Amino acid sequence: MTIDHRLSPEHEELRRTVEEFAHDVVAPKIGDFYERHEFPYEIVREMGRMGLFGLPFPEEYGGMGGDYLALGITLEELARVDSSIAITLEAGVSLGAMPIHRYGTEAQKQEWLPRLCSGEILGAFGLTEPDGGSDAGATRTTARLDKATDEWVINGTKCFITNSGTDITGLVTVTAVTGHSDDGKPRISSIIVPSGTPGFTVAPPYSKVGWNASDTRELAFDDVRVPAANLLGELGRGYAQFLQILDEGRIAISALATGLAQGCVDESIKYAKERHAFGRPIGSNQAIQFKIADMEMKAHTARLAWRDAASRLISGEPFKKEAALAKLYSSTIAVDNAREATQIHGGYGFMNEYPVARMWRDSKILEIGEGTSEVQRMLIARELGLTS
Repeated sequence: MTIDHRLSPEHEELRRTVEEFAHDVVAPKIGDFYERHEFPYEIVREMGRMGLFGLPFPEEYGGMGGDYLALGITLEELARVDSSIAITLEAGVSLGAMPIHRYGTEAQKQEWLPRLCSGEILGAFGLTEPDGGSDAGATRTTARLDKATDEWVINGTKCFITNSGTDITGLVTVTAVTGHSDDGKPRISSIIVPSGTPGFTVAPPYSKVGWNASDTRELAFDDVRVPAANLLGELGRGYAQFLQILDEGRIAISALATGLAQGCVDESIKYAKERHAFGRPIGSNQAIQFKIADMEMKAHTARLAWRDAASRLISGEPFKKEAALAKLYSSTIAVDNAREATQIHGGYGFMNEYPVARMWRDSKILEIGEGTSEVQRMLIARELGLTS
């Protein structure tokens, strides 16, 4: 039996197409957007026209009929050039549209998915709360069903929500406590809240260390009313649904982190060949060669990890542990590679005009978002049977 880890012709064609787009369209423009902390609508629209927001969704809803491997390949190639663009796509697909695809009614899918798949609108995932952080089960946002009007009345606050306040944001799916079980534990449900709903307030963008060309905001809900039919999935199953979504999203974040790590290798090789010191290219020094060789080793291993997790997801096999492993490792080595790439560039690595400066700033959040490194270790230990 022969094991072939190479991409299929279709996936390789997608990879080359996105690679070309990233270098020809994203790379020349994204630095200016990043410096201005400005959302790159022009680039996002082009991604929509390419069908990237619809990659893993069925054609009947306007998708491309692809799979999670196709999404991961795309995220990796984008992140080799810029992570703000990559996280905009990742959040729009994995967190914005995927919950509706996985758990929505047919009416909800018909209403939202075609526009989400085309990039006409973006969706957001309202899970994290100011006092919650990694403890997503400690949700304080509430939703009460007003039987007189058949509407949910939502009150609460969400924080660190990607794609939640752009001009093209169409909806935020919010987790909220909709009741309690007999033992007093909260029952958390998911509810679709369209943008512009009265009482739904979007705060100004955060001032962030990195991902400066992506949109991240705090959201407030003050007696926000939406139809009862906006319940997404089963009543009281919202937390469980989003845990599944996060497992899948970790594969996507791992692919993004791998792309950033590989981008650090790309930029370091280029700089090491061009930069001369003491009469020769710095790449002729063994110390630089060994640094870049180690960086390539880490990026290659991370790629194998996320693709393994994606293949398990696609084939219907359990993948929780593999997704956590991939996310933990790839985010760790993304930070490592960004640090080394900055060191290789010397003083120029501290200048924002060089991509590695963005990569250094963008890398740290990968150890925090969609489950911290500590949470990944907890998940891995639990899957190994070490904890209950």
